[in-house]
Amino acid sequence: MVSPAAPLKTPTDLKSNAAKSVAEALNIILADSFALYLKTKNFHWHVSGPHFRDYHLMLDEQAAEIIASTDEIAERVRKTGNTTLRSIGDIARHQTVTDNDADFVAPADMLNELRDDNLKLVESLREAKDLADGAKDNASSGIIDTWTDLAERRAWFLFEAGRAS
Repeated sequence: MVSPAAPLKTPTDLKSNAAKSVAEALNIILADSFALYLKTKNFHWHVSGPHFRDYHLMLDEQAAEIIASTDEIAERVRKTGNTTLRSIGDIARHQTVTDNDADFVAPADMLNELRDDNLKLVESLREAKDLADGAKDNASSGIIDTWTDLAERRAWFLFEAGRAS
């Protein structure tokens, strides 16, 4: 029998309610990052057509960037004395990015869907930044700026790669 875990005693000067609100927002961003990573890899594996090589490489680079951010997000949650996601089921319960299980997706549709998902992530990041600023959580606020810039860059690349002319 497993006994209940003792409360975390992470040293922080952040007020627990404010830090918890930031952590909850970051856990949604974390879940969305995992969902976006898997969707990006799915499209990387299944892209086809005349721009195959360019799209394949771009999507692989973007997936690597997204997965790299997940550890930073989770560690930021833990540094504030909160807990983070624990399983695929936990990710599924928190994610707002929708999965794509289609057998075939046209390359242009892949790019558009990923662009929109990255822009949705930007919206969530901006909301989390507002919470972090309100909580006086300067470290979360600052790193959220970096994650926002990366998601905006991915959306921009996907937009430009998918333009007809």
